[in-house]
Amino acid sequence: MKKYVGVLIFTISMRCSVFAQDSTLLAMASTKSQYYEVLSDGGSDDAAALSKEMESRFEVYNRLFHFNPQDVTVPFKVRAYKNKQDYDGYVAARLGGTRPGVVYLHYNQPERRELVIHRGSPDERSMLPHQAFIQYFRGFIPYPPSWMREGFTIYFNTLTLDAPSRGATTDSIKLSYEENLTWLDTVKNLGDRAPSLQSVLLADITGIPENFQGASWALVSFFLNGGQEDYFRIIIESFMLLSRSASAMGNSESVLNHISRWINLDTLDKDYKTYVSSRKTFTQLLEEGQKAYIAKDAPTAELSFLNALNLKPSRFEPYYYLGLLSYDEKEYEMAEQYYRSALQYDADQALISYALGINAAAAGHTIDAIRFLEQAKILAPERYQERVDEYIRWLK
Repeated sequence: MKKYVGVLIFTISMRCSVFAQDSTLLAMASTKSQYYEVLSDGGSDDAAALSKEMESRFEVYNRLFHFNPQDVTVPFKVRAYKNKQDYDGYVAARLGGTRPGVVYLHYNQPERRELVIHRGSPDERSMLPHQAFIQYFRGFIPYPPSWMREGFTIYFNTLTLDAPSRGATTDSIKLSYEENLTWLDTVKNLGDRAPSLQSVLLADITGIPENFQGASWALVSFFLNGGQEDYFRIIIESFMLLSRSASAMGNSESVLNHISRWINLDTLDKDYKTYVSSRKTFTQLLEEGQKAYIAKDAPTAELSFLNALNLKPSRFEPYYYLGLLSYDEKEYEMAEQYYRSALQYDADQALISYALGINAAAAGHTIDAIRFLEQAKILAPERYQERVDEYIRWLK
């Protein structure tokens, strides 16, 4: 009798567990788009916004890879939880432990693969670009060459959803991208410890070398941004050689054979090292521009600031210094545009107000000049009150 009671209790427990899972599933809003199926416990608006974001990411990725969407037989699945307990429970049930923020669950069966997100978590914004690309890449090529997987994941890690758009209507979804140079200093400082080019390309065949992750990013950056058409063409052609059914080793061999067929690997290695050593970080470009500006070398300063702006168009510093250069050249309208752009990217409002005031005065717009200068004094009297009062007396 005790045996049957135990079985009955176990059966009831199992039914309650299934019912609880079904209830959670029923409580999640669902939406299907062209390539994604999204489930969210945050409601239909959150599911729709996330679906649009993922479709936008897919579009950006596929502009480069040009994979055939028909090769994906089931939609990419995304499951989003605003409730941390539900997120942790779902991930732990599949991995034996939880993971922060975002995790991609990859299985041999495509229908089981899914991206699981803890919406609103501190790690979501930084981890979603990483895991979203892995889901896309492995959805088409389950076992790509390791250097491609690591390198392109880092490359796309700065493809982010504009912060003001998160949680807004689906029509306002906007992605932005800045080249990811977080590994540049590390790779440049490796020196003799840097893995050889061939060891990176052969990692799935001969073993993963030390410092592989950064070197993989550098190799991807070299192929895409090195400025040599032959190298860009070769990497694009390599994507077409990747096979859905091949192992990572098989795909690596196919890509390596294609590269070595067209380019001598020693030449490739030399060009790669030259590229890495020549790349400059945002900070380096900014410092070079500042030194050139102080030395009154305007052409060099402008080039440095423009290159810094190309790297990080959402940083205010290049706009501010380009504004100063334009002011020095008496291009006052251009200077004002640069200063106003700097304001859009969180520049010190008092600093920019003062710059706008001096610029307006030089352009002969006295009323605007006084307005900007007074604003600078109000925002930071300890810095600008004395200077502003003296300058306004001179203007009057």
